[in-house]
Amino acid sequence: MTELGDGLEQRRSSTEFCDDAQLGYQRSRTDFAAGAPLTLDESYRLAHLPLVAAGHPGVIARQDGRFYEMGRHPRIFSLVLPVDDSALRASAAFASLEGELKAAPFAHKIAWELLPRRSDRLHATICGSLATGQPPNVDPKWLDALSQIGPFRVELRGLFSGNVNRGRLYLKVYPESRHGENPIKAMQAALGRPQTDLYLVGLYNLTDDLDAAETQALAALIARWWDVSLLRLEATHLWLLGACDDLVLDATVSGTLPLGAEAHSRAPALHP
Repeated sequence: MTELGDGLEQRRSSTEFCDDAQLGYQRSRTDFAAGAPLTLDESYRLAHLPLVAAGHPGVIARQDGRFYEMGRHPRIFSLVLPVDDSALRASAAFASLEGELKAAPFAHKIAWELLPRRSDRLHATICGSLATGQPPNVDPKWLDALSQIGPFRVELRGLFSGNVNRGRLYLKVYPESRHGENPIKAMQAALGRPQTDLYLVGLYNLTDDLDAAETQALAALIARWWDVSLLRLEATHLWLLGACDDLVLDATVSGTLPLGAEAHSRAPALHP
């Protein structure tokens, strides 16, 4: 390995990541009360359940004041951090996690058939709902901001169940800490968007409520894997992703926005 390569590898191994004190995962996790079963919440039954179990009696087909119709809505564009599914599946830690999920007593209630349909669009949302119907215009100031922030490292850890969309299971994104600062928040601020502290990669979907025993098995699995590193990636670009459902089953990447010097030197690559 060259000296440059040695330096890069040393930087990667010594990277510090934001921790739970800086992020919102603990605050936003499911409260697994002792002995209580996990029930799919209203937001999940409206936006997710129609897409994974359309005949389930708990499906909310539509709701006044909401734009969902059996889980679908007008195409919404967001700025997201792509996650390489092949790299994730090459991780021994992730393979162990998924092996435990497949052996869990609730495994038959996971929509496994969705995974290959979504494998080329795994992501964590950075700036949601930028435009509806058509892709947003890319402000040159965005490219300047991305140029200054540059590429950064992220670590995926798992598993996570939240207090909203209860029924979806995620991996947690921990961004690199730069002198105590979160580069994702810096990006959001530079783009004039609200700063958030929750960056989730949606992966698994439940097709039914869990009984008490299944719930406790899930709670134990989440606790066991909470701090386990599954994969480290370098974020080199973002996607403009448009989708007509929250599982991005029909999503299209309308543009790629590079991070670092390349962002400053050229316009984003727009895709048809």
